[in-house]
Amino acid sequence: MTLTNRIGIFGTSGMAREAGDIAWALGLQPIYVARDEAELQAWCFSAKVILERDVDQCAGMPFVIGIGENNIRRAVAERFKDSLSFTNLIHPSATFGCGQRGKLEHCKGTIVAAGARFTNGIAIGDFCIFNQNTTVAHDCLVDSYVHVAPGANLSGNVHLKQGAWIGAGAVVNQGSNAEKRVIGENTMVGSGTVVINDCEANAVYAGVPAKRIK
Repeated sequence: MTLTNRIGIFGTSGMAREAGDIAWALGLQPIYVARDEAELQAWCFSAKVILERDVDQCAGMPFVIGIGENNIRRAVAERFKDSLSFTNLIHPSATFGCGQRGKLEHCKGTIVAAGARFTNGIAIGDFCIFNQNTTVAHDCLVDSYVHVAPGANLSGNVHLKQGAWIGAGAVVNQGSNAEKRVIGENTMVGSGTVVINDCEANAVYAGVPAKRIK
């Protein structure tokens, strides 16, 4: 198998196909990785798919994980961290403030979809997903395995802790240089929610303004 200009994408669901769209926009041919035979048989697109058990045959190829669920993405990353090379996948329409693109290149496995905007002073971990038209303002800190859904906005000085999920169209209002606005580890912020205070870990928040509902 010729590996030039190809990229492996774990997953066969909608997020994986969206990652494939980014790959095509970059001139890369995606090869999808199905977890098992059942997932392979459910695949209904014409792109090439291989089974996870056969992924070693593509060990010389870069990979991303096109799986929206943070915990599953983390499990895949840890399972293959010593055997595969993970890269970032950044849509050419994403835009960056001064020096920010270079900072992002120090990450691995992070996916940035079409229309995303990053300003400056932002620190980002590994294996994050920034979906279509997300905005991340100055001095935000985003830990690993975070998912920011389409149209969500992070104002300045926000800290998303590991495994946080920010729903579509949600707004996280700004913190300050002295004290960032914190979304706790593994916490989900529902679609359309407006966060004006810190959110505790391992919780679900929704509403305007955000309230803990679970």
